Amino acid sequence: MDAILPVTDKQRTRSRLWYVTPDHKPRGFIQSHALEELWFHTGTACNLACAFCLEGSKPGDDRLNLLRFHDAKPFIDEALHLHVKQFSFTGGEPFVNKDLIRILDYALQYRPCMVLTNATEPLLKRLLQLESLHKQPNTLHFRVSLDHFVAEMHDKERGEGMFAMALQGLRALHDSGFRISVASQSIAGLSVNQIADGYAAVFRRAGLPENIPRIEFPEFYPPDSKVATPQITRSCMIDYQTGSARRQFMCAFSRMVVKNGEECRVYACTLVDDDPDYALAVTLTESLQIPVSMKHHRCYSCFRFGASCSEIKR
Repeated sequence: MDAILPVTDKQRTRSRLWYVTPDHKPRGFIQSHALEELWFHTGTACNLACAFCLEGSKPGDDRLNLLRFHDAKPFIDEALHLHVKQFSFTGGEPFVNKDLIRILDYALQYRPCMVLTNATEPLLKRLLQLESLHKQPNTLHFRVSLDHFVAEMHDKERGEGMFAMALQGLRALHDSGFRISVASQSIAGLSVNQIADGYAAVFRRAGLPENIPRIEFPEFYPPDSKVATPQITRSCMIDYQTGSARRQFMCAFSRMVVKNGEECRVYACTLVDDDPDYALAVTLTESLQIPVSMKHHRCYSCFRFGASCSEIKR
């Protein structure tokens, strides 16, 4: 029963709610079975300041610090020993980080990489630097944020002209031969077909393939939000999830490296870096031994909607 593995005395350093729900029921857990994908948080600094940002990112933000090459390399090396399949990078805006190209250049020698980006000015300024990454043996994939297929709706939060600029970046990446996909939040009041048709029309007008892969997310809310969601208990994970289903949760096959101050720590996944309980360890190997509590409100999005930041085909 990987959902209910007992915790050891060494692990009893987290808050009480890591182990039980507010009404004293045993909490649901996920046990990691492998490290298939390693994420790096490049820092919460961003060129934009979107009110809905799940990382609370904005220009100059240092809630999470900029990851440097010397920070990332030991984790890349350790992950290779653990047979990782892919390295992925998120922010903030990763292209604000001056070390990103160097980190990618190293990582792409060994595994495919994916970068999440808003594809605006920080990316456009570094397009020429990206060309050298084609020389590496592994593929580089970019996931571009495009919140809506209507420009005014995208620009409402990101700023005037950002829709057009994101499409410019998306087209430049495609024309350069990189893999691309698009991410958005779910759009209320429209059918799946209406949304798909809307994006296809935008891509067509921009000179892009109509069938660019898209990943759609539920509302995750900004960091430190107090969101009332149903509690995920041990019973939830056993009675409503099979062992196979539990292995599909991101925390079962991935980790994220975060730099906070001068220290890097390994977090359970990409969605929980606002809760120190989820800073599992200082090494990947140790982090994989710690069962992950389903106490964060974003865990409920994974439980209910099957939400996942990963695009690894499993």
